[in-house]
Amino acid sequence: MKRGKGATAGFTLLEVLVATLIMGIAVAGALQGISTAARNAARLTQYDRATILARQKMDELLASTNLFGSGDGMFNPAQTGGAAVGWHAQITAIEGGPGPGVVDRVELEIWWMDGTTRRQFAVEGYRRARLRPGEPPPPQGGL
Repeated sequence: MKRGKGATAGFTLLEVLVATLIMGIAVAGALQGISTAARNAARLTQYDRATILARQKMDELLASTNLFGSGDGMFNPAQTGGAAVGWHAQITAIEGGPGPGVVDRVELEIWWMDGTTRRQFAVEGYRRARLRPGEPPPPQGGL
């Protein structure tokens, strides 16, 4: 800014260009930060939804003692917000459980599509089940 005799107060072209450059860099950084935050929020929303669905399906599998073996399925799009979300479960008996029953291991994998990428995570749980008709009692002294 020049201030001399007979000069009017104002900014030089160089000062305006430097200020514009600094503001441009600041705005670009702010937009990049907002974009990253939005992507992270969307990713966390997907994981939260998958966690809730996994908890519901695992509760269903643990509560039902007549399910055994493996199975696959898709969740209702009304529950998933329209996203393609599916599951795969494997239920196996662990021999030698305590008492007259057996212990079943329930493995559950939840998957969903994130654009063209398939994302997934797995959880497992255990349930105590009654002996199925015709099964011999488990061996004593197992685990």
